[in-house]
Amino acid sequence: MRRTLWLLTLACSFAVASASVHEASAGAERPAARAGKSKVRGKKASGRQVSAQSKKALSDLMATYRFGMSRDEVIKAINHQLEAKYREKLEATTDVYAQDQLRKEQRKELSRVSRNYVTFDGKRTGWDVSLIEGEFAHNTGESMLVQWENQDGKNQRRFFFFSDGRLYKMFISLDTSVWPEESRSFETFRASMESRYGRGEVEDGRIIWRAGDFEVRAVDKLRTYAALCLVIYSPSINRDLIARRREAGPAPRSGSAIIDAMIEDGDSRPDIRANSDTVEAVSNAK
Repeated sequence: MRRTLWLLTLACSFAVASASVHEASAGAERPAARAGKSKVRGKKASGRQVSAQSKKALSDLMATYRFGMSRDEVIKAINHQLEAKYREKLEATTDVYAQDQLRKEQRKELSRVSRNYVTFDGKRTGWDVSLIEGEFAHNTGESMLVQWENQDGKNQRRFFFFSDGRLYKMFISLDTSVWPEESRSFETFRASMESRYGRGEVEDGRIIWRAGDFEVRAVDKLRTYAALCLVIYSPSINRDLIARRREAGPAPRSGSAIIDAMIEDGDSRPDIRANSDTVEAVSNAK
C-alpha cells in the first residue's frame, strides 16, 4: 500500500513537471452511469478554501501556462518545451543525419499540435463520446487544443480548453493500467492526492480543491476509461460557461460518435485507452 501511494504521488509530480490540467462544471458532466460513478462519498465542505500551503502545491499544476492565454501563446509555450527536449537529444549525438531527423521530428510534433485544434460549433466531433465528453459544450464559444505525446512509444494526450479563444482549463488523464489491479481504486487515488494537496471536498468519485482564483478537480473514470483525471480551471469563467450552456441547450446528436470517429481522419478520434504514459514512466523510473 505504501509503495502504491508513493507511485501515485510521484505520478502526480510527473504530471506537474510535464505541464498539465483543467475542469468543466459538475453540471456539465455526463450522467454518472457514463462517467464511472464511484461508490466513494464524502461530506462536502461547501465553499471551503484550501490552506496557503495546499494552494501553492496546487498552483504548480499550471506549470508554464496561465489562464487567458490564446491558442498561439499555448502553442508557443509547447514549442519551448519541445525545443528543450530535442536540444538534449541533439547534444547527445554528433551524427549530422541523426540531428536532421531529430529536427524533422520536432517540427512534425509541433505541427501535429497546431492541427489538433477543435472548435465546438455544433458539428459533431470524435470527442463527443470520449474521455473528455463532459468537459465542453457546443455553440458556446468553446474550443480545444490537443497535445499528443506519442513519441518513443508513448501515448499521452493533454487537452487545453478555451472560452472565446482564451485558455481557462487544462486536463490530463493518469492511466492506471501499469498498477496492480488491486490498487486501481479511487480510494487509493484519493489518499495519494490528499497527502499532497490536503483534504478536498469529496463526492461521487471526485475531489475538488477550491483555491480562490483557480480550482482543481480529480475525477474517477476507472470504469469507463480505466483512468483517473486531474483538471485545473478558472471558476469565474467556468460559472459564465455554465450559464451560457444552459442558454444554448443541448447540441443535436444523432448516430454514434464512436462510429463517426472511426471513419473520420485520425486527429479527431477519441482516445479509448486514455493515457498509458504518465504512470508507466514513474514505475520504470522506480
